[in-house]
Amino acid sequence: MMKPVYLPEEQNDFIWAVIGSPWGLLALWLALINLTAFFVFGIDKWKAKRKETRENTRRVPERTLFLLAALGGSAGALLGMRVWRHKTLHRSFRYGIPTILVLQILVPLGLWVWWNFIR
Repeated sequence: MMKPVYLPEEQNDFIWAVIGSPWGLLALWLALINLTAFFVFGIDKWKAKRKETRENTRRVPERTLFLLAALGGSAGALLGMRVWRHKTLHRSFRYGIPTILVLQILVPLGLWVWWNFIR
């Protein structure tokens, strides 16, 4: 038996018809923020290597790199650190980005366990 196609009944339901569910929106956000974090790490590495760029153009602030990780892009930031070999010697990045990633995994997992088994 085929699953019926969801058709919006009201104007507010249009976004759910396009995305499919709130989980689809979350997956889209995580994909976009991780790609952004990955490429921002690469851009900052590129700016750091270029001599003429160091004099004329501002680099990406470390606060921005951490903010991208905190907004859900920690996996992309960690991958960007490894691929571009950028910020790997900074203790705050070497421990901070993986800590953010672990928290972003454990907090939702803990909430799910609490919601389904403990509550």
